[in-house]
Amino acid sequence: MNRDWIATARTLSEALPYMQRYSGAVVVVKFGGNAMGDDDAMAEFARDIVLMKQVGIHPVVCHGGGPMINELLGKLGIESHFVRGKRVTTRETVEVVEMVLSGLVNKRIVQAINDAGGRAVGISGKDDDLMVCEPDDPELGFVGRPVEMNVQIIRDLYNAGLIPVIAPVATGMEDNETFNVNGDTAAGAIAGALKADRLLLLTDVSGVKNAEGEVMTQMHPDHVREMIADGTIAGGMIPKTETALKAIEDGVRAVVILDGRVPNASLLELFTEHGAGSLIRSTEPRVKPRGLRQGESEL
Repeated sequence: MNRDWIATARTLSEALPYMQRYSGAVVVVKFGGNAMGDDDAMAEFARDIVLMKQVGIHPVVCHGGGPMINELLGKLGIESHFVRGKRVTTRETVEVVEMVLSGLVNKRIVQAINDAGGRAVGISGKDDDLMVCEPDDPELGFVGRPVEMNVQIIRDLYNAGLIPVIAPVATGMEDNETFNVNGDTAAGAIAGALKADRLLLLTDVSGVKNAEGEVMTQMHPDHVREMIADGTIAGGMIPKTETALKAIEDGVRAVVILDGRVPNASLLELFTEHGAGSLIRSTEPRVKPRGLRQGESEL
């Protein structure tokens, strides 16, 4: 008997209690970073999402697309201006943002999931007024902060057996207003409005690190706030952890900041004891499902 087959069967058997644990759960996955531009990584991500759906999870994908936006702006000769390190989004720029996110990037992900045997549908925050925004900072122009969420369209899609793939482009309070929304911010707002079981923020780093440079596997919101205040959490990790804290306040059971460069990172996090990043939660675990090993925490 081939040892690889035996190992595969054992892995599937050990995953059973986790599959039971997450059956019927809503898991919002923020997809971005370098994997979006790599065909093999995109195909692997798509298979992971289809597998989640196959075992009874309701995956909801929210994506970014910064590098692709930069590339098209450059080709069109549109200059970008920055305030405190953030891009000013003019009316001209936001049209390009919508073209890239709702068009090119969104449909690539939808196609990859469909190619893997899933049934994906791409929408943006504009559809059915899913995400209504106000300006996040007047100096930044059309960069939005979600102030109203209407997530019934997402429920309708996943209850119909479909996988929603959402571009972080939103409508405003005024007619014909379009806002660019940070991908992590959009994913957090969607997860909070859905009261999701998990928000997985796929990144290009291994997780939240302590002062010694070690990845923190489990964290409480108060601990995260302390690490932001003392500078241990810095740079690009600050907005990700702040998104996590806001999502938990809004009712998400736990947020995981994990390394999307690790093969099958989402499956590692959901279906193995190992996990794949930094889990932030404020609530105690529910009663562990049958089959989890003695002393193992039910995540």
